[in-house]
Amino acid sequence: MKKLIHINKKINIYKNKSIKVSGDKSLSIRFAILASLAVGKSKATNLLNSEDVISTLSCLKKLGIIIKYNKKFCEITGKGLSGFNNKKNLTLNAGNSGTAARLLMAALVKSKNIVKITGDNSLKKRDMGRIVKPLQKFGVKFPNNKRTLPIHIKGSNLLKPIIYDELRGSAQCKSAVMIAALNAEGKTKLRCVPSRNHSELMFKNVLKIPIKIKKNKNFDIIELTGGNSFKSFNYDIPGDISSASFFIVLTLLSNNSNLLIKNININPTRTGIISILNRMGAKIKFKNLKTYRGEKVADIFVKNIRKLKSIKLDPKFNSSAIDEFLLVFLVASVSKGISEFKNLQELNKKESKRLDWGFKILTLMGIKTKKMSNHGIKIWGNPDLKLYKNYEIKNYLKDHRVFMVSVIAALSFGGNWNIHDPESIKTSFPTFLKIIKKLGGKLN
Repeated sequence: MKKLIHINKKINIYKNKSIKVSGDKSLSIRFAILASLAVGKSKATNLLNSEDVISTLSCLKKLGIIIKYNKKFCEITGKGLSGFNNKKNLTLNAGNSGTAARLLMAALVKSKNIVKITGDNSLKKRDMGRIVKPLQKFGVKFPNNKRTLPIHIKGSNLLKPIIYDELRGSAQCKSAVMIAALNAEGKTKLRCVPSRNHSELMFKNVLKIPIKIKKNKNFDIIELTGGNSFKSFNYDIPGDISSASFFIVLTLLSNNSNLLIKNININPTRTGIISILNRMGAKIKFKNLKTYRGEKVADIFVKNIRKLKSIKLDPKFNSSAIDEFLLVFLVASVSKGISEFKNLQELNKKESKRLDWGFKILTLMGIKTKKMSNHGIKIWGNPDLKLYKNYEIKNYLKDHRVFMVSVIAALSFGGNWNIHDPESIKTSFPTFLKIIKKLGGKLN
């Protein structure tokens, strides 16, 4: 793939088009790891074919798991909770995937030998201490005493259940503790700030793990019983709403356009962006709604709205839209009034400092913004925004979401854009540019 793409023309009107996006990344990685811990052959269709998922599968193969993967399905032969072949001097490379790194660490809590877990330069900068600490409570050892990759992990046969507070709204941390708890006999209890609940749904509806989930005003209370093996399972992975969101926003900002995006996972813990955009004047609708394995799935219909309004967002929406805030900022930039967002510190702990990149991109576009002391941003919308200058996006640590939101900005507002590192999309959404071309986007 070329080192940059050039866009100098807004996208044309498109009407009555329909698209499909790649399989949900969160579900794809969870399927792979949980299938490797099951007993027997598990099969998934529509597994996301991205670098993050491939890195996960490669790590599992190094652990002795037999995997068959082609365009139609992925079949994984699990060997049970203690079935990994932990050879000495084993190194697992999670690539760019924080989900893979953290969930693999949790799956290795019974590793007999020390395993080294590493990743690319971007992943090595991300905080792993948030999962090291609870795993140590289970009885897992970390011989090199580090909180960033590469990390050495050594399991234990004397794992004990724990009580854990997850206060960041991190689904990765919550899921890692739940996976580790599978190997700890007895009841592990979690008190969590609400976040995406794919793991809970898979444990309850697919794996039939003994699990209790209660909700109060501020927290999800989860109690699960470990020490029980579970059988293999099949899973048809729906489309990823994070991937769909780029085309939702492109359509929302493209004059007289409308679009149907088929078979998308609309889990309520993931649809924060829909709730936010509808509060800003969009009229995004769900069609053909159904429930699959506890997950809500639907087609999403979106059309261009000429007048959008600003929003002062309640932080309760943050965790359910955490991966889509760069797109929300883009919509706020052309919405009438002043939008405010706060408590977004988690954005700067992603592949790049995404909150900082939100400022950079909007400032580059001539949008008035202000940093707020509460890890927030204030955006003065310009409903008449049209761009004519030269714009260059580079040195963003190859964060796929920075690349894709820059493409959406270029196609929505005009100007001459040079956007570097298009290969970044391989980590999560390799078909992104192909779909852009299908809708008429001109990429040089």
